[in-house]
Amino acid sequence: MQTTVILLDTVEKLGKAGDQVTVAGGYARNFLIPQGLAVAATPGNLRALSQIKARAAKRQDRALQEARERADRLGSVTLTFARAAGEQDRLFGSVTAQDIVEALAKEGVSVDRKRILLAEPIKALGEVRVPVRLHADISAEVRVAVVRA
Repeated sequence: MQTTVILLDTVEKLGKAGDQVTVAGGYARNFLIPQGLAVAATPGNLRALSQIKARAAKRQDRALQEARERADRLGSVTLTFARAAGEQDRLFGSVTAQDIVEALAKEGVSVDRKRILLAEPIKALGEVRVPVRLHADISAEVRVAVVRA
């Protein structure tokens, strides 16, 4: 069963804030509406669509500004991890996105683990630039240095 909703926030591969989209009922009921990303497209909400768009635009502007501030802070951060390594500088363990999130939290920058675009865990010594998607329009890179423990 399909459900029509009004997006309150931009949802990747679905639409921008203020768009009226038709999605699967379960997706709307179990994800979009509880996460505050959408409201049901009822006659009352459709009449209030201009107000919904204005609130969504303000929320987007605020999120964009916060993302810019975080990107500035992340650009100057270098995270250093000391790990045990064997021959050919291969780590016995690895450095994961969760490790990066925890290290960033210690630096005073909160980032969701899903925003760290690490294709696979880091398994070798050296320095790696890890992209972080902070907003649909803004990405930053964090320098991650892995040294021998």
